[in-house]
Amino acid sequence: MKAWRVHELGEPRDAMRLEEVADPQPGPGEVLVRLRAAAVNFPDALLCRGQYQIKPPLPFTPGVELCGEVVALGDGVSGLSVGERVIGSPVLPTGAFGELTLMEAARTFPAPPALDDAEAAALFIGYQTGWFGLHRRAALRPGETLLVHAAAGGVGSAAVQLGKAAGARVIGVVGGPGKAEVARRLGADVVVDRREQDFVAVVKEVTGARGADVIYDPVGGDAYTRSTKCIAFEGRLLVVGFASGGIPTPGLNHALIKNYSIVGLHWGLYNTYDPKAVRQAHDELTALAEKGVVKPLISERLPLVDAADAVQRVADGSTVGRVAVVAG
Repeated sequence: MKAWRVHELGEPRDAMRLEEVADPQPGPGEVLVRLRAAAVNFPDALLCRGQYQIKPPLPFTPGVELCGEVVALGDGVSGLSVGERVIGSPVLPTGAFGELTLMEAARTFPAPPALDDAEAAALFIGYQTGWFGLHRRAALRPGETLLVHAAAGGVGSAAVQLGKAAGARVIGVVGGPGKAEVARRLGADVVVDRREQDFVAVVKEVTGARGADVIYDPVGGDAYTRSTKCIAFEGRLLVVGFASGGIPTPGLNHALIKNYSIVGLHWGLYNTYDPKAVRQAHDELTALAEKGVVKPLISERLPLVDAADAVQRVADGSTVGRVAVVAG
């Protein structure tokens, strides 16, 4: 089979090579899956750079999120069948950017019938992260104001749709007019182009100086620091990631004085500590997709041969919406 592999760490466009490799074989509790579509995520670039929290042995195939078709079952697998369309994360070092990959049966989920392959592939990590962040960690309530940074990106776009589904007023922060249009299409009530406007001033204006009740921050750096200037009394600032490369040092005295919470979110840990909740969230997201309330916005569908370029462009922040690699 063909698969992209990383032999030496570096920038995705340089580190990823398309090669002929042996077909993987499912072990106990695993399923062999044929790729239908893989959603491109910022962690794919971090894997290539060796900066992700998971560091698979070299050589490895990147790609952390996919929709595929089950072609073989390992020993002890039940509840799945050959030919079934599924979504989830592959078992590294055999990632999603290959014609075949391996998945843990216990972490493999039915693909939502309402979504096509690329949309289904993009429903998993970003939407699960948004679901746990907004509902379990931040306890977002109807009528509250939600501020989403990187609102046209992978996790940000999911948070916009999930915030609207929860009855919140959503303010999306983006960089550039193309991304602003994406945020509007996703349903954001207010869109701020940070290159043209100060999001702190906009938040204060549209909330009557109250501030945002929940701030969803996958960016870190200055976005986090300035968010503390427009968070509401008893607000919740969700630390989701550090796409800017800057890891902020919170001023805990400021959190005390303004009476807000700094809430961490590492969604992957739920797969270890509460896998039942992950499956319940999948069922909820599938139901929302069936109602048409959530639907990943796929801006590009590229063939497998273009995967390295796609990962690089997502890493560089030059894409809008979600990018998917689809099987030819």
